[in-house]
Amino acid sequence: MEDNELWLTVREAAELTSVSPQTVYSWIRRGHLTVEGLDHRGQKLLRHIAVAKAEKATQAKAQRVLVPAA
Repeated sequence: MEDNELWLTVREAAELTSVSPQTVYSWIRRGHLTVEGLDHRGQKLLRHIAVAKAEKATQAKAQRVLVPAA
């Protein structure tokens, strides 16, 4: 892991994106996020940029579902 990257735990990623930790775990299960390692407490670590991309993709998909075709 590179030191100049920002790493988040699942809980931190959930707080940052205003979703539940279960949603973040769902992103991991669906392949939107990859667990990059574990911290000193054994908690999963995610790249900040990957969390942002997963959130953006989820929001874009939600928009397609919520906005009916014209």
